[in-house]
Amino acid sequence: MAVPTGKSLRLLQRFGTALGAVVLSTFAVAGVSHAAGTVYAALGDSYSSGTGAGSYGSSGSCYRSAKAYSQLWANAHSGTSFSFLACSGAKTGDVINQANSIPSGTNLVTVTVGGNDAGFTDVITTCTLNSDSACVNRVNTAKTYVNNTLPALLTNTYNAIKAKAPGARLVVLSYPRFYTVPGSCWVGLSDTKRSAINSGADTLASVIQQRAAAAGATFVDVRPSFAGHNICSSADDYLHSLTWPVVESYHPTVAGQSGGYYAPLRAAIG
Repeated sequence: MAVPTGKSLRLLQRFGTALGAVVLSTFAVAGVSHAAGTVYAALGDSYSSGTGAGSYGSSGSCYRSAKAYSQLWANAHSGTSFSFLACSGAKTGDVINQANSIPSGTNLVTVTVGGNDAGFTDVITTCTLNSDSACVNRVNTAKTYVNNTLPALLTNTYNAIKAKAPGARLVVLSYPRFYTVPGSCWVGLSDTKRSAINSGADTLASVIQQRAAAAGATFVDVRPSFAGHNICSSADDYLHSLTWPVVESYHPTVAGQSGGYYAPLRAAIG
């Protein structure tokens, strides 16, 4: 084979430089390369803090778990600088406050929020202690709030995050459906109540998806990954039912954080 010289050598050198730039650009766009490290801030409520998964360390009433999906992602990506800001009970206003603590240079933010604004705890309490009709009415009230009031609150929250971390990729995750209907549970809530609660989760997911898209965020729908693992399913539950401590009730288990949240997040962003 002839050795290139002169003009042909210069052309090969230019081709090699251009090819290298294309390869590097391709890997960056695909999100495959994390060599430089990721500055990651995890915001949100109890579904982001990992309430229900245990291993809360010294996080107090925020119930930040070492098994939360965000911590699992950070652990799997060496070189990640991780700020765990999510806290149990957070509403949209609280997440705006969390955004004020996003570190400079953050290039990835994840968040779940909206369930507490919509009155999730009161919905579950009403449905547990009252009749089918009372449960359905309470869920419908929550759905009206989600459709009419929550959109503006979500938009304000996502805008606050973007203002604090303008160069970051914002990833918004949904909430799961809670029940398999009909399911394997022979006691507890009726199928009417379970279906009503699921319909509330679907309404919430739809509105969150719409507002996330409007904000230019990546939406990760966790409902498919929880399917077959909901309360009253025959497979391993990804969600606690009524449990002790009560704060963990209706929250993802360790398996739910890993298989229900971390798995689709990893599929979405690498």
